[in-house]
Amino acid sequence: MIPVRILGTASVLPGPPVTTAEVCARVGRDAAEVERKTGIRTRHFAPAGTRAADLGAQALREALQAAGLPATSLKRILFVSSMGGDVTTPANGSRVAAALGLSGTCDAMDVGNACMGFLSAFDLAARSVATGLGPVGVVSVELLSRTTRPEDPRPYLVLGDAAAAVVLGEARPGEGVLGAAFGNDGTLPPDVVLENPHQTGQREGMRFLTPSRDMTRVALGALTRAASAVLQGAGLTVADVEWVLTHQPNGSMFAAILQALEVPADKSVTVVDTVGSVGSASLGTGLDRLWRTRPVKPGDRVLMVGVGAGVAHGAVLYRVAG
Repeated sequence: MIPVRILGTASVLPGPPVTTAEVCARVGRDAAEVERKTGIRTRHFAPAGTRAADLGAQALREALQAAGLPATSLKRILFVSSMGGDVTTPANGSRVAAALGLSGTCDAMDVGNACMGFLSAFDLAARSVATGLGPVGVVSVELLSRTTRPEDPRPYLVLGDAAAAVVLGEARPGEGVLGAAFGNDGTLPPDVVLENPHQTGQREGMRFLTPSRDMTRVALGALTRAASAVLQGAGLTVADVEWVLTHQPNGSMFAAILQALEVPADKSVTVVDTVGSVGSASLGTGLDRLWRTRPVKPGDRVLMVGVGAGVAHGAVLYRVAG
């Protein structure tokens, strides 16, 4: 076990909700059909001028409030974004730290891994806490609306903006990460890509390169492998786990994931229907929704499973103190 405790969570949705009918009107698509295929009713587009660092600081500040901790208690901040944040360098995490009033007392860095970034950072944060460097704040910020345009409807109709944060700290007896498994298969054809404009010399947007059915097939295989590895290592089955959180790229894929893992809908939480596809912030938003709206009890186990472009995949099994 990696001894660590979830001290507080938060999620932020910037700007008013934007309905599927509104975005479909801009691209000439049938809203009812798009909503049926994607399971997305609304998403949020951050107002112009919104900075990722400020949004991250807001989410982390709220997670700290939920934890009952001042910002000065943090020893490390891990900033996650699959769209790059505000700047390429220095680390966006340093700007989050500055917005929280931290000066020279807290380590801060950026973590990338596409949609897997939040779960990867959660694992890094847990290991940091277990070796004495904590509490740690993980914050994922996605302003994906800035990487899409109506001329390319496939990403434009599903991607949205969100931020999510979790604060991890010292564990109580019997509490922590029971197992973790991560992998990456760069030999697979790229499915989602955001090119570096410094490399290509032109403005770049998020592009989906493979058909939806192929993306779903690859994602399901990666997710089930990661979940199986963690559960087998812990000597458990998915039926033994009280709560399961997964990446939610769209409603139909989320339903397919739950079916592949044999997880009843009431053991998970749905966020994609109201926030859209929000990349690395998807799992963090789901974790916050679980912590705030469901009866998570002492001794409960939470399986978090993610997948992202790369193809990256992973799973973390966490147990609440009994």
